Amino acid sequence: MSRHGEPRDHVVSVGTYVGVFLALMVLTGITVWAAGRDFGAMNTAVALGIAVIKATLVVLFFMHVKYGSSLVKLCIVAAVVWLGILILVTMSDYASRGWLSPRQKTAPYQIEDR
Repeated sequence: MSRHGEPRDHVVSVGTYVGVFLALMVLTGITVWAAGRDFGAMNTAVALGIAVIKATLVVLFFMHVKYGSSLVKLCIVAAVVWLGILILVTMSDYASRGWLSPRQKTAPYQIEDR
């Protein structure tokens, strides 16, 4: 708070923004480079890893979460936990579909040839 009771905004230097921008450009270059490589089963993990790093930089610096209050940080953590729960439930549903027999997997509106 300032002397007059007004909230003070954190001022981020231009150098910080330029540094984050350059880091994002390097990570974009790494993304393009990785897209042309075959990492086998790790393709998705590599792409998601780079994307998470880039998203973290954007959230921390451009959305000012790094300099925000504890409540803002709590909201971000809660959102990430909720996303994890949604992904976990979706993947558990997807993984449990293997118990269906091939005959049951067909859509109910399909007509079989005799």
